[in-house]
Amino acid sequence: MALFNFRTGSAFAFVLASLWLAHADSPPIVHYAPVENLEHVDVALLDKAERKIDIAAYVLTDRPVMSALIRAAGRGVKVRVYMGAKQFGGEHIASLLSELVSCPGIEVRLKHAGAPLMHLKSYEIDGRWLRTGAANFSASGLKRQDNDLLVIESPAAAEAFERRFDAMFAQGEAPLSSAQVQFP
Repeated sequence: MALFNFRTGSAFAFVLASLWLAHADSPPIVHYAPVENLEHVDVALLDKAERKIDIAAYVLTDRPVMSALIRAAGRGVKVRVYMGAKQFGGEHIASLLSELVSCPGIEVRLKHAGAPLMHLKSYEIDGRWLRTGAANFSASGLKRQDNDLLVIESPAAAEAFERRFDAMFAQGEAPLSSAQVQFP
């Protein structure tokens, strides 16, 4: 008696392959500035969040992106922000930064002074999407510079980022207030 029937086995393999393809990760979508306004891409993605956003930001000065994070927290999304202490971009962002730091549902941690530069421009949403690329979260980085932004719909990619983010976030320090951040 044969343990494997070619016809039945082939049909079973076809069904398994079809199921896998139906649930396979989507191919990455690449966006380029200044041809596209990457700010719109980031805001639309952040507005999709239902449970959590983990964002590692070398620079976080773009008002619409910061506002999208605050809106997400307002609808119950857990938001964690990790960045270098001197990367906020100046006094003109102070009021929005203060709102971000004091917003319920948003936890901000800063890299310790003197630690190696944190240069990521990435976030993951709901364990489903990963945004990464060269574009900083600044008006010029998202709209005027030659930059790219990749959106990957992949639980595996989001999980890999989250593991690294968790390790960095655990070593960061919470700012006491926006006054703790040094402005240039």
